[in-house]
Amino acid sequence: MNMPMNPSPRFTALAAAVAIAFTSTLAAPIAHANALALPDFSDLVEQDGPAVVNIEAVHDGGKRKQSPIADDDQMPEIFKRFFGEQGMPMPAPNDDAGTAIGSGFLISADGKILTNHHVVDGADRVIVHLADRREFTAKVIGSDPTSDVALLKVQAKDLPYLKLANAKSLKPGQWVVAIGSPFGLDHSVTAGIVSGVGRRSLDPSQQYVPFIQTDVPINRGNSGGPLLNTRGEVVGINSQIFSSSGGYMGVSFAIPIETAMNAVTQLQATGKVRRGLLGVRIQEVTTELAHAMGLSRTGGALVAEVEPGSAAAKAGVKAGDLITAFNGEDIADSSDLPQLVGSLPPGSHAKLSLSREGRMLELPVVLDNLADSTTTPALVPAVEKEHAAASAERLGLAVQDISAAQRKALKLEVGQGVLVARVAGDVSRRAGVQAGDVILRIGNRDVGSASAFAAAAAQAKAGDTVMLLVRRDAQTRFIALGPIEKG
Repeated sequence: MNMPMNPSPRFTALAAAVAIAFTSTLAAPIAHANALALPDFSDLVEQDGPAVVNIEAVHDGGKRKQSPIADDDQMPEIFKRFFGEQGMPMPAPNDDAGTAIGSGFLISADGKILTNHHVVDGADRVIVHLADRREFTAKVIGSDPTSDVALLKVQAKDLPYLKLANAKSLKPGQWVVAIGSPFGLDHSVTAGIVSGVGRRSLDPSQQYVPFIQTDVPINRGNSGGPLLNTRGEVVGINSQIFSSSGGYMGVSFAIPIETAMNAVTQLQATGKVRRGLLGVRIQEVTTELAHAMGLSRTGGALVAEVEPGSAAAKAGVKAGDLITAFNGEDIADSSDLPQLVGSLPPGSHAKLSLSREGRMLELPVVLDNLADSTTTPALVPAVEKEHAAASAERLGLAVQDISAAQRKALKLEVGQGVLVARVAGDVSRRAGVQAGDVILRIGNRDVGSASAFAAAAAQAKAGDTVMLLVRRDAQTRFIALGPIEKG
């Protein structure tokens, strides 16, 4: 740009103003609008961090008790416990000594601490390390494997402790924070969002826990640590991860704090936890089953079996009933029912809402004690060729009568069920029917002999979807068979 040889005072002032503005722009920090929306958890961590503890569960001799869930190398792509275990030199009589490392948090000023059952299970000594470097030997007040909650106590006063929130207010998408000791790295902080609530575990022993699912990075050693909302209140106890490698893969699970505190109340009072029991085996209602049952949608808990003498049996519940609500709480998924039943103590009076052959019923029920359940596995005996057999070509099945010895082993009444001798058709094969299965019912019709089965099967029409009630090993469940092909 050509500059005038003798610039006017006005031009000189204008140039100076532009230069100052340009210099100021370069010197000012660049503002990012998105950065202002991101949360800052530093105050929360400073406030809550002192109440989070590191836990060492010391096993002086003998192998540490195994978790009820399978070993890591036996269960790829399944829920896994994630306490850290390190072989450590200990004054023990053998080489099996070691220390399980986990996390926990104080819930009272007088030293009550919450952690996971699997962190302290089988420990000879439990050592608690506070954030201020003090160390205590803790007493295990009580531990509940079903909810995976343990209550510890250390002898101290005026300790910092965490406030408890109502986890039922949690919604997917909300921010949550975890503080713990992954891999022994004390007071590590990670954050993420709630991915889902009311999740069920693949570990059948924990079907009574409506887990909180998050994407908070959790690893070995985080077990028992708190899951916090943005107000610094505890909403859950970090307990499980979903992993094929044992490390974090974006899916973590926490025990809701109200579930944990329900266990704590009973542990403090009696040292153990008692839960209500309905006494039914239930299953999910698939699209195929909904079609076979004439339902407009899936949902509810389908009763596959009623334990004799149970609370459900006394209330009049039958196999094939669809439980739609418990004490007025809707059952959107079959996994909702155990969580609701297990939250009540034995002897509680409750109300079941169910659908039976198109009719809605309300049944009062008095819950049993979960610990008193007498259900035991029953193995299906091998097929015996000498008994009467029948074939249902349209269903693709050949069945036979059940012998007296087989009935005794299966705990079946006389005239109850037929044994699948052979699966010959694609329809049955696709549905998962296997030789050795016991078929108890076709549709709404009980079958107790090969001839009765053949007669019931003959009623199936081309294009129908037929419901079979099938027992395999200790499990009884409905299977949707169809659509039936033309014969």
